[in-house]
Amino acid sequence: MDTHIADDKLKELHVEDLTVRANDRKAEAFEIDPVAEKKLLRKLDYRVVPVLWFLYLLSFLDRTNIGNASIQGMTADLDMEEGNSYNIALFIFFVPYILFELPSNLLLKKMAPSTWLSGIMFCWGIVTIGQGLVKSKEGLIACRFLLGLFESGFFPGCTYLISMYYRRYELQWRYNIFFTGAILAGSFSGLMAYGIAHMDGAAGYAGWRWIFIIEGALTAVFAILGKFFIVDWPETAKFLTDDEKRLLIARLSADVADSKMNTLDLRARKRIFTDWKMYLGVLMYFGIVNTGYATSFFTPTILTGMGYSPIEAQVHSIPIFIVAAFVCVCVAWLTDFFRHRYAFCMIGICVSTCGFVMLLNQSRIPVGAQYAAIFLIVCGGYTCQPITITWINNNMGGHYKRAVSSAMMIGFGNAGGIVASNIFLTQEAPGYKTGYGTSLGLLWLCGICCTVYLFGVMRENRKRERGEREYRLEEPDAGNQGDDDHRFRYTY
Repeated sequence: MDTHIADDKLKELHVEDLTVRANDRKAEAFEIDPVAEKKLLRKLDYRVVPVLWFLYLLSFLDRTNIGNASIQGMTADLDMEEGNSYNIALFIFFVPYILFELPSNLLLKKMAPSTWLSGIMFCWGIVTIGQGLVKSKEGLIACRFLLGLFESGFFPGCTYLISMYYRRYELQWRYNIFFTGAILAGSFSGLMAYGIAHMDGAAGYAGWRWIFIIEGALTAVFAILGKFFIVDWPETAKFLTDDEKRLLIARLSADVADSKMNTLDLRARKRIFTDWKMYLGVLMYFGIVNTGYATSFFTPTILTGMGYSPIEAQVHSIPIFIVAAFVCVCVAWLTDFFRHRYAFCMIGICVSTCGFVMLLNQSRIPVGAQYAAIFLIVCGGYTCQPITITWINNNMGGHYKRAVSSAMMIGFGNAGGIVASNIFLTQEAPGYKTGYGTSLGLLWLCGICCTVYLFGVMRENRKRERGEREYRLEEPDAGNQGDDDHRFRYTY
């Protein structure tokens, strides 16, 4: 993005750097007017998150609608009922998705988000349509690979973009609103699949094909519109006035004590890639994201195993994700209000644990209780998952470090999706002992990592309060240390 910015008033303002250059110090001394600040926040809330929320809903819809298509005849038509072809089609998505998230975030830095995000979205919309036209399971697997390639940059890119507009304790609520797009995609997927299933035979296409074709076409159309509605970086955002840009820079700079990382030199790379927090964040996300993907991919299948017909399973999946979205938003507000993350992560993990334990003992409980267990799993998982992302993001200072850590956490953490794709074995239906047991174990991997992370950042904050990190002022890269800056304080 920097290559398009001239060295004049405002255009050298970098939200990522959270400061301005020495030849323009106005933003640093900018007096924050509470009335103007409230007006600015309201304006941001109308423009930044809603568009990304809707587009992310379409993203997750295209990623997980294979679960709805599978129970509408896809596996039979493509000869995928025997062997592990369906599981391969699920996990192949994550190979490019994991590998290309970091390069995508680095590319995003160099161009307008509205161009990059809408462009990759249009591409995966076309690929989704292609899934409805394939004639073989090999063709479906190839489409899933391309889908993972094009979707890889969207979620971390949106996370990164949203974080450039809000203070740390304003971010969770907004981010969870955005994240509900993924949750509600489960409801929309079930609702749309229920309606589209009645198109079976239209124009000679089976109902499952229409699921891909219609949803892919919607994505492609809204991707074109997204170019005109997705916000760009704050310093080039056309919807902000010059005074609003100055105010935005000033309030964000005050939030993180000038923890800049403007230059990606050797020392900066070392600080980024030797940071224990980033790798612990990957494990946290790896543990919890498995639950999210397991429920997104297999909820319709699990419901049919309880005795529901395919159409009934689509309908019964709708309220599960609606309730989870409501819980997700309420918890997000509480985490920002109390300025605390850890306890809410653990509450979500405990709630999901109850659900998994119930399903591991499903032969002893009635179908109604099994159905309630899915509510617990989804609500708990989607309570914890977005908090882990925001928590890590809150504690990464500087433009480059935030870009790399977001992509690393979401990218490599999404290996949990590969696990989720391969642990619900057809021969174990409807008990799915491997699926539920593995998911429960990974859930507590996340819990353990969250606990270690909590004590780690608390210990580091105490060291900084005692002045044990002030020696960094004398180091050659002082001013480019990101959250290693001795003035930075970690959240927990």
